[in-house]
Amino acid sequence: MVSACNLRFFEKGSYNAPSKGEVDVKAKQVAVAIYARVSTRDKQETLNQLAQLREFCHRQGWQAPTEYIDRESGSVARRDEFQKMLLDASQRKFDLILFWALDRLTREGTLATLQYLERLTSYQVGYKSFTEPYLDSCGTFKDVVISLLATMAKQERIRMGERVRAGIAQARRSGKRLGRPPLRVLPAEDITKLRKERAQAKVPFRMLATKYQISVFTAHQLCTRNGR
Repeated sequence: MVSACNLRFFEKGSYNAPSKGEVDVKAKQVAVAIYARVSTRDKQETLNQLAQLREFCHRQGWQAPTEYIDRESGSVARRDEFQKMLLDASQRKFDLILFWALDRLTREGTLATLQYLERLTSYQVGYKSFTEPYLDSCGTFKDVVISLLATMAKQERIRMGERVRAGIAQARRSGKRLGRPPLRVLPAEDITKLRKERAQAKVPFRMLATKYQISVFTAHQLCTRNGR
């Protein structure tokens, strides 16, 4: 397999001989995969998108690319073909993943996007956007793009934290009780009955907990020497 960051991508007429340490993609076959997330509503758009990605691979000399095509929202991670693509990437079944645009890869937010790109990099798999030349793991602006995404992801986490804190503050102002609800407090006579049932009939703690609407732990504690 070709190392992702040693790939020298080229267009016809602009090829230069590789420098030391780089791989000549003309001399070695590159395993490429296409990921497309398409709409079932507009079949013509789907055909155009895939046709251009396939044509691009053909121009580069990347023959028979593996294709992963999802027909569902990009706002969720549990897309069958997307998850299969990540699994195959982890097993180095291809060197490069090509997609139409970043929002075709995912629309889960900046943080998730950054994590997916870093994950591909950790697998030594390159990535390239067909319509966004700057989004190329072997391109000139790779570090700039990753740095920008990291900054945006940090701000996204900060905003999420601020929204959570604001929601908690609003709930408290509205008099809502936060956290786990308190356990039921048994009156003294129920505690006496519970202890008798346990001592005389050896009723299981789970049954006592259900009967008196308390937790199993509380039932156990009430039946111990120090239980109150």
